[in-house]
Amino acid sequence: MNISKSLFLSISFLTLGSMASASTGEELTKTNCASCHMLTSPTPQMIPTLKAPPLDSVLFHIKGALPKVADQKAFIVDYVINPLESKTVCESNKVAKFGVMPSLKGQVSVKDLEKIADYIIATYPSKKFVEMITEMQTNGKLNALKNSPFLINQDELPHLTKNLLENWSKAKLGLSEQQKEKLLVVRKETMSGVKKIKKSLKVLEAEVIEMAMDEDIEAKSIQTKVDEIAKLKAQATMIQLKCLKDSVKILDEKQLELLLPFWDV
Repeated sequence: MNISKSLFLSISFLTLGSMASASTGEELTKTNCASCHMLTSPTPQMIPTLKAPPLDSVLFHIKGALPKVADQKAFIVDYVINPLESKTVCESNKVAKFGVMPSLKGQVSVKDLEKIADYIIATYPSKKFVEMITEMQTNGKLNALKNSPFLINQDELPHLTKNLLENWSKAKLGLSEQQKEKLLVVRKETMSGVKKIKKSLKVLEAEVIEMAMDEDIEAKSIQTKVDEIAKLKAQATMIQLKCLKDSVKILDEKQLELLLPFWDV
């Protein structure tokens, strides 16, 4: 190979290299992220069928867990290279559904990952997605209240089992295998007891509604059914409180502070 040809090839490779490194954060995101993560806002109907969380959802959780932009960027770069379940900011049940993303180590440079991080932090989550999630969460609370078998339905009474599920595998919670075994027993007993009560409540409530519409049925007869409903809800509430007490005994102070930051335990 003569000198001029060699020089031409060297210049060509350098030019290609500079073009690649000159890619924008948006272009790099489309190239490296779009095959798994949806780049536009999903509808509620789409969410159950997605193979990976949309970037709207990913950044919603990252920003919720890490208020500082510098921490968000560092997290994204680190996680894409060394993804671990214990590092995730999404709920553990969502990780169980989607799995942990494969590492892109060696496929994307740190410099390009930083560009991607800058772009997605500035772009996501969209206002539309935040509004949708807020509405879904509000509706979820309303449905939970409407279908609740408990007498006490206030935010001050923490749903510890829900918080545990969301943080189950996270390193910051640090549940030991022994703690997990004990907590699973508590959850199984709780869910089993409440499930039986909910089934009976559904039948009784339907009967009360039907009786209330019948002019020939006296209020005294309806009262009997209502008393049965109240008794079952009292039983469910005691199961809920026992679950809370049993779970608190299993967890240490630091774990309780993480799960119940605004509750005096």
